[in-house]
Amino acid sequence: MGSYKLRVRLLLVPFILVAVVIVGKLYFLQVVHGSQYAANANKTALTPEAGIFNRGTIYFTESNGDEIAAATLKNGFILAVKPTELSDASTLYEQLSLIVSINRDEYLAKATKKGDPYEVIANHVTPEQAARIRAIKNKAVVIESQQWRYYPGMALASQVIGFVGFDGDSLNGRYGLERYYNDALYRDSRTPGINFFAEIFSSAKSLFAAPEDTAGDIITTIEPTVELTLERELKSVAELWRPKKVGGIVMDPNTGEIIAMASYPTFDLNAYGSADPEWYKNPMVENRYEMGSIVKPLTVAAGLDSEAVTAQTTYNDTGTIEVDGKKINNYDFKARGTIAMQEVLNQSLNLGVSFIVSKMGNDLFTKYMKNFGLGEETGIDLPGEIYGQITNLDAPRKLEHYNASFGQGIAITPIETIRALAALGNGGYLVTPHVVRAIKSNTGSVRVIAQPDPKRVLKAETSHEISRMLTNVVDKALANGSVKLEHTSVAAKTGTAQIAIPGGGGYYADRYLHSFFGYFPSYNPKFIIFLFALEPQNASFASQTLTDPFHRLTKFLVSYYNIPPDR
Repeated sequence: MGSYKLRVRLLLVPFILVAVVIVGKLYFLQVVHGSQYAANANKTALTPEAGIFNRGTIYFTESNGDEIAAATLKNGFILAVKPTELSDASTLYEQLSLIVSINRDEYLAKATKKGDPYEVIANHVTPEQAARIRAIKNKAVVIESQQWRYYPGMALASQVIGFVGFDGDSLNGRYGLERYYNDALYRDSRTPGINFFAEIFSSAKSLFAAPEDTAGDIITTIEPTVELTLERELKSVAELWRPKKVGGIVMDPNTGEIIAMASYPTFDLNAYGSADPEWYKNPMVENRYEMGSIVKPLTVAAGLDSEAVTAQTTYNDTGTIEVDGKKINNYDFKARGTIAMQEVLNQSLNLGVSFIVSKMGNDLFTKYMKNFGLGEETGIDLPGEIYGQITNLDAPRKLEHYNASFGQGIAITPIETIRALAALGNGGYLVTPHVVRAIKSNTGSVRVIAQPDPKRVLKAETSHEISRMLTNVVDKALANGSVKLEHTSVAAKTGTAQIAIPGGGGYYADRYLHSFFGYFPSYNPKFIIFLFALEPQNASFASQTLTDPFHRLTKFLVSYYNIPPDR
């Protein structure tokens, strides 16, 4: 019995050796020299290999948690011809032009090139068109499979999503999430199939290497219905008041999740080539503005938190004061006499917040403004973010600090602004705004993107008190209380800032930036909204241009998310 087993083993040895040699040969052919042989094969082919474009999907997240594609792939075909095999280019043109839209002169220039084995005539040919072209049965016609980037929402969240375009010789994300998360979304389209032996050896390698789980589909925090509603409101502002630009953000103030973000003008992502390239940029993170009076709640909160003032503190409002040789005025130049802090917000008084800075001192006021994140990037996951310009706060004079207290002389981005203002309502925390919630890897796992821990910048009682004061603004002062919601408390403030003349020549007398922010419910906010309009026409104050859009958005969100009444 023992000798039998020995003979069997001896007979198996040659087979095992042959198998090892074959596997080794295949390894060197397909893994070590695979790319070289593939390149040589392509050089001898009549038509280039149809490299199928591939890329991860970007998803919106609906309010019920369902995912809906914001950027995906569309399937179709390439139409090409072989000039070396084409006998009658004109007749073929007549046949093809009935099926696809092609330029005659361009077609003939390609189809009649002598000695040319392959010319692309049309991209994005539909399956129905491809079937009709095949029915022509011309050996000079080539139909090849094709995939391309497709945006089902067209212009929806265009500046957030961005688009894919050529970066040199390769297709990469150029703007928005397509650019920021390009490494995760990118797929190597040169290897659409699976190399069996490469898989074996790469799998063996993975046993000894740390797994890489960075590539996959992007799951955003953008809710498509909220995004669409925001964009419709921005368009209505644009049509009614004709600003140079209008924009808005809806954010969860407790987590920093961006529910909607948009600006107008906008563009169709599927036809970005026909849009003004200036529209590709996202002004919510790439532009800075002097925000005006929506900075006043930050100043009041800093005064309350530092105990420099209370809500009951009063001062003598003279309408105009002189500081460091310059005059500072209320917006209407009128004196109010003895005024309490609540009326500083209700009437939006420049002298009131200047008074708060005088009680705090320059250094402490500057410390609070910087703690609110002004003058730094927020860390949002979108490309091109800039930081606010607040160098005036480093000046030794009172003038620059008084001006900053009502939002002039410092320029900040909309995303900086909403992050700072969210701290007023969320208990006093500075959160990190973000647009992507998770990455769904190619292996099927979902990696939630961790955000930095929120930073406390105000006491909880300060957050409650400033929220109470801003609720009073809505209930009593904003549009004379006509936009107060019966069952939901809303904390809000408008802002109107003069536009600075370039080169330091003061301010235009007739150009303004209008802004508006608000959160609700006031003492446990689910959402914060920020809106702005750059140089609207025939309107001096933000209360004219942005109150109604904010009011409609608030009522929509309360209804859409079924927010229970708090009063």
